[in-house]
Amino acid sequence: MFSTLVIALIYLPGFALFGYLAYLVIKALRKYIRSEPVRQEKAETARSLGEALKNRRVGCGMTQEFVAEALGVSRQAVSKWESGRSDPSTTNLMALARLYGLTPEELLKEVQ
Repeated sequence: MFSTLVIALIYLPGFALFGYLAYLVIKALRKYIRSEPVRQEKAETARSLGEALKNRRVGCGMTQEFVAEALGVSRQAVSKWESGRSDPSTTNLMALARLYGLTPEELLKEVQ
């Protein structure tokens, strides 16, 4: 009888902790699933900005290497911006617009 009580007192907090962790995981998964439209919209916007950046660069006859050197960033950063995997910082966006002979507002107007 006593050993059963001791075992219950030892395992009860473990079961409670496991239940709470399961609750947190389920809650996080539900939040993630509900955020699908927001994530999808962000991906489309990023892709559109990337396409606008690439179209401008190609239209100006510049390579990714040239743009990277002009801005002081890596070629991989320029590639990520153009593929939509990341967005340029505000400073880099302004520098890109100047490099392409535009104002930042004109560059952003090209984004749908």
